[in-house]
Amino acid sequence: LPTFEVFEVAILLVIVATVALPRFAEFVVGPLSFGTRALAGVGIAVAGGIALYLLYNSSARNEP
Repeated sequence: LPTFEVFEVAILLVIVATVALPRFAEFVVGPLSFGTRALAGVGIAVAGGIALYLLYNSSARNEP
C-alpha cells in the first residue's frame, strides 16, 4: 500500500466533499437545482482551500 501524507489525504477529502456533500443534501432535502449544487460545490471548495492553506502554511513554517 502506498503511504500518504496528511496533506495528500486532506486534498482528496476536499475534492470528494465538493461533490459528495451536495449529493448527500439531495437525499436529505430533496432534489436541488444545478445552481444550488454549483453554489454549494464552490462554497465547499473555497472553505476547503482555506483550510488546506492554513494546514499547509503552519506545517511549511516548520520545514528547514
